[in-house]
Amino acid sequence: QSQLVQSGGGLVQPGGSLKLSCAASGFAFDRYAIAWLRQAPGKEREGVSCMGTSDGITYYADSVKGRFTGSRENAKNTVVLHMNSLKPGDRTVYYCAALPTDPAELCGYDGEMEYWGQGTQVTVSS
Repeated sequence: QSQLVQSGGGLVQPGGSLKLSCAASGFAFDRYAIAWLRQAPGKEREGVSCMGTSDGITYYADSVKGRFTGSRENAKNTVVLHMNSLKPGDRTVYYCAALPTDPAELCGYDGEMEYWGQGTQVTVSS
């Protein structure tokens, strides 16, 4: 079964940190760009972080630059998103998703991804 399984997230106070993980199985993970996406109610989907297959290049939304760091370890079929200096505006459900495409295009892509994680709630509140 091909899937992405997410873990992490939860509740944190403003200024705090959280880590999201996404584990892939059943498909050629190292051939796929991976995106972390979020969509708050009433807002468009936002590509938060998009990682290429193996070159270490990662793209970030302007809203999270300097605060979020994405990484991937192909040997473990895993991607991680470290989120620091969290703000109330970061509160929403986060998804990891995979598509065999250029990561430079992935964050702005509004079509269907090939694989989706189940979603993880991030709540930033005092």
